Amino acid sequence: MLNPAKLKSPHFSITKHILIPFTSTTTSPYCSCSSSEYKQWSGLQQWRSNPIDKNRIWGPNGPQPPSNPQNLEVSIGSSCSSLAQLAALVLSTTNPLSKSLLSHFAYSKWRSGDLPIGVFDAPSRPARPTKPPLVSPREIPTVKDSGLPLNAYLLHNLAHVELNAIDLAWDTVVRFSPYLDILGEGFFADFAHVADDESRHFAWCSQRLSELGFSYGDMPAHNLLWTACEKSSDNVAARLATIPLIQEARGLDAGPRLVKKMMSFGDKRTSGIVSRISKEEVAHVAVGVYWFFSVCQKMGRAPCSTFKDLLKDYDLVLKGPFNHSARDEAGLPRHWYDPASVDTQSKEQLSEVYDRLAHVIAMETENASSSTRPT
Repeated sequence: MLNPAKLKSPHFSITKHILIPFTSTTTSPYCSCSSSEYKQWSGLQQWRSNPIDKNRIWGPNGPQPPSNPQNLEVSIGSSCSSLAQLAALVLSTTNPLSKSLLSHFAYSKWRSGDLPIGVFDAPSRPARPTKPPLVSPREIPTVKDSGLPLNAYLLHNLAHVELNAIDLAWDTVVRFSPYLDILGEGFFADFAHVADDESRHFAWCSQRLSELGFSYGDMPAHNLLWTACEKSSDNVAARLATIPLIQEARGLDAGPRLVKKMMSFGDKRTSGIVSRISKEEVAHVAVGVYWFFSVCQKMGRAPCSTFKDLLKDYDLVLKGPFNHSARDEAGLPRHWYDPASVDTQSKEQLSEVYDRLAHVIAMETENASSSTRPT
């Protein structure tokens, strides 16, 4: 187990095996934000205390609970003795719908108070069905070549993101389970909650694909999302930066555009699903921001410069357009990801420096004048 006292070193990050230094040493004068300046999403505590969301199907008027809940996941997961073990079981489940159901069971079991966090070995990679085939991004077919109409094409892409998001959240739970004493139980509770949300989102997407006459796996998909997860498998700060603060935040950017495309296509029902998912993703980014600040505080590092160091170390590129309002709501500072905001902040900080300097000069001038006056 890591020594919590060592986490105060300003040059080290929490990792699965050891404390290793960042290779970058970014010291931007515009990365002065500290944990005390963190603006928490106003809905975070409410999200944490909400009852378990059982609205796993999309009814005529939106989300609703299923009339005949499936119990397959209960018989499979009932033998697990910890949340970490259940997380590993979800990751090892091949069938996407079974994975979604088991994910909901795991979180429900945890919320019932019957399970400890525990410690368990994470699978090297999540189990995947034979379809869809995973190809490079360049090999993903266009809408024209996919054999799917635009709404089903876009919905399939979203379903793939949501399925990966289930695994990403559970991998975070099980992979860092040995560090419960350092990270705290709340860390694992939050990411188990995220996994449950993502499993519900996948269920909605899968249901709607079926209504349109298609299913998940009807076209190829890429594996970029899991690649980012693998790269951050030994570094908590990197995991939080790459998944919630970058990948999930991109979902906030893309959501409104996807809603508009669905509406333009005339698919109001799918646009409603996408809109609801997009709104719920704010919580997931907010969770990432909260725990990123927390981990940086444990390391004794400035969150902004740490984030930018990680971007450089992991060769991550942030591209707009950005949904500033949703990112702001989640508590993600603009100057972390948007160069235009950095320029604005730079000017504001320089203006403040100039004002202070002018004030100092005025005081010095007045003092000098006073000292030369005859008594």
